[in-house]
Amino acid sequence: MPLTCRALLTAAAARLAGAGVESPRVDAELLLAHALGVPRTRLVTLEDVDDVAAARFEALLVQRADRVPLQHLTGRAPFRYLELAVGPGVFVPRPETEQLVGWALRQVAGSVDPVVVDLGSGSGAIALSIAHEHPGARVTAVERDPGAVEWTRHNARTRAAAGDTAVDVLAGDMTDGGLLRDLDGTVDLVVSNPPYVPDGARVPREVADHDPPLALWGGPDGLDVVRGLLVTAARLLRPGGVLGIEHADQQGESLPAVVRAHGGFADVDDHPDLAGRSRYTTARRE
Repeated sequence: MPLTCRALLTAAAARLAGAGVESPRVDAELLLAHALGVPRTRLVTLEDVDDVAAARFEALLVQRADRVPLQHLTGRAPFRYLELAVGPGVFVPRPETEQLVGWALRQVAGSVDPVVVDLGSGSGAIALSIAHEHPGARVTAVERDPGAVEWTRHNARTRAAAGDTAVDVLAGDMTDGGLLRDLDGTVDLVVSNPPYVPDGARVPREVADHDPPLALWGGPDGLDVVRGLLVTAARLLRPGGVLGIEHADQQGESLPAVVRAHGGFADVDDHPDLAGRSRYTTARRE
């Protein structure tokens, strides 16, 4: 006898809640929609689920209850106006980072063809969103993790095929003194969501077990990579060019202090996310 959609979702949400998943009902709905191959909104009018789809749903639930990231199970991560391919080996983009992208786009809104560099691009969420929303931008995405950069390239190819301005993807380390030397002093905007988690910090299982270590850990205070990033950004940016760096909510004072201590930057400011938590620091190259 077919199982009802409502009964499946109710039981699944309770199961995921018991496993400690933060948004059990939403995750259950997204997984069922994925198992059925339909949009989530279709579930409202769906009554019965056949045995084959129910079995697919069950297999997904087992993995999600074991804290495999939802996006790894669906293979997709929504970000602003894009849907990006993600999976093992790449950092899953977070909604909070969308606000950094919004700030970045406002900085280059008056420029016809701004030069933009995204350091530590991962899935390409920041770089590809800027290229999508500002088609004139000349964007370079830099990623050092050999596994992650393949996801960057895949998503860049997908967006270019869809008609977006092509993004240059470079395998490289954001702290490398030789990185992008041909752009020294010409870049209008450097933006980054770098590794900033302090070594030894407690993080959710989805993060600890599945996000790549190179995208997470930033040294004893979480800011070691940022210090190297600042050297690169200062070299790349033209006078008056701007810098935006995401950080942990506990770093709303420490990261701006590191930027000020580096020298060469003015108008150092910190910005909250929609929940009021410190989220990203911005500065202007003197």
